[in-house]
Amino acid sequence: MTAGGIALCLAFSVSGCKRHADHEPPPRATDTIAVEPRASLITVPLHADVSGLAAALEQEIPRKLWSIDRPETTCVASKKVKVAFVKLKTPTLKCRVVGEVTRGALRFHGKGRDIVLTMSLHAVLRAEDIGGVLKRETATADADAQATIRLTLGSDWTPRGTVDIRYDWTNTPHLDFLGQRIDFTDKADEKLKPVIARLERTLPGHLARLELRPQIEKAWASAFTALELNERNPPVWMRVTPEELQYGGYELQDNRLLLRLGLKAVTETFIGERPADPKVKPLPPVQPLEQEAGRLTFFIPVIADYRQLEPVLMRALRKRAQRPFEVPHFGPIMADFEKATIYGTTGRRIAVGVTFTARDKAGRIKPAHGTVWMTAMPVNAENSRKVDFADFHVSGTTDAVGGDLLIGFANTPGLAGTLAGALGQNFENDYQDLLGKIARAIDDKREGAFLIRAEVRRANTGRIQASGQGLYLPVTAEGTASIVLRPAIKKHAP
Repeated sequence: MTAGGIALCLAFSVSGCKRHADHEPPPRATDTIAVEPRASLITVPLHADVSGLAAALEQEIPRKLWSIDRPETTCVASKKVKVAFVKLKTPTLKCRVVGEVTRGALRFHGKGRDIVLTMSLHAVLRAEDIGGVLKRETATADADAQATIRLTLGSDWTPRGTVDIRYDWTNTPHLDFLGQRIDFTDKADEKLKPVIARLERTLPGHLARLELRPQIEKAWASAFTALELNERNPPVWMRVTPEELQYGGYELQDNRLLLRLGLKAVTETFIGERPADPKVKPLPPVQPLEQEAGRLTFFIPVIADYRQLEPVLMRALRKRAQRPFEVPHFGPIMADFEKATIYGTTGRRIAVGVTFTARDKAGRIKPAHGTVWMTAMPVNAENSRKVDFADFHVSGTTDAVGGDLLIGFANTPGLAGTLAGALGQNFENDYQDLLGKIARAIDDKREGAFLIRAEVRRANTGRIQASGQGLYLPVTAEGTASIVLRPAIKKHAP
């Protein structure tokens, strides 16, 4: 209130405005705090143990990959030789080459986006009945072949795979006979084609055993829930309503398959009782990951409940009452405060009713008793949690005896400053306390089939408002979040 306003009120007090000061308390506001939904994209790393896939493929790929049988093979070609000035032609020696190519145990590892199965190949060849001269010659050869499996996800979240096999002989199968090298290796890629075809036919069945889609569906359904951010003073809930599940590829770390998923969800904040879980929607088709997942945005309503502010104000008033208040035209006045009532009123203002007894320290004036009602506008700067209360206005008294003294007392700077200081300081404490509670609440928060891990990195504050529900500061929090699905996808026997 301005100095002119105080002087005007005191002038009316002297002239007998007391009879106009007694009236009803300011009207109570009934509006509630409305919080807009926020969109978030939460990281969902899905882990699967794929070692069972290697065990299944171990049984799927036969140990004996192919056989070799080449009758009438030229083991030694005819040559012209000169004997005693006579040129003779040596006979061509024929033989039958038989053998087989087998594989060793599969070695499995993950590398980036590839599931790599390495198998050692071992070829044993025998040249039999060589021109009726030699009965048998034997040769061996070794190679390493790698079957590279790369996964894709269909629009229905069903995993599919492609297979590529590469090989590299370290020593190709051959025979050294009479100084001649004879290679017996057919093209390995031609022989491995049936193995690849068989593997590609059976791979979908093996991938189905990972149960990716059933696990994703279960986690998707469980994400339609509400997370408790603050237990009380006030209770705060964040309701999560998934909209999309986005896929951003995968990587392999040894036997662990990690799918990079992003849960696009609307987060709503509720104050009071736990909201009902949103209705579960069917798992939508795969969507590409729009951006780097892991961003969590939600609204934190920092609430100062009016009823909780009342004892705070009473403690401040009683502490201040240990010293006299200088009241114009009345001199030093002592006050005995009995009760404080605070609530939201119209115009985004708060109403404060203080019941007290004012008495002249020197005993010259008869004590006054009653309830003085004041209204004020809470204010703060953008992105500031420092709260002030401006435009104090004394609206009148109720049940008053000595209303002029009470009105004059209520307009003293000492009372207004005590009110603003007590309410503003308490609000800052509430802010820090609530942020700490929320940080603890969403850190490793278990809900149903998933574990949410979140960290508040930044908070931006809006303008403080007074409503019927409480005095609150709108705060938009941003941070990182991931959801780890539990239980992890189990390993299946082949």
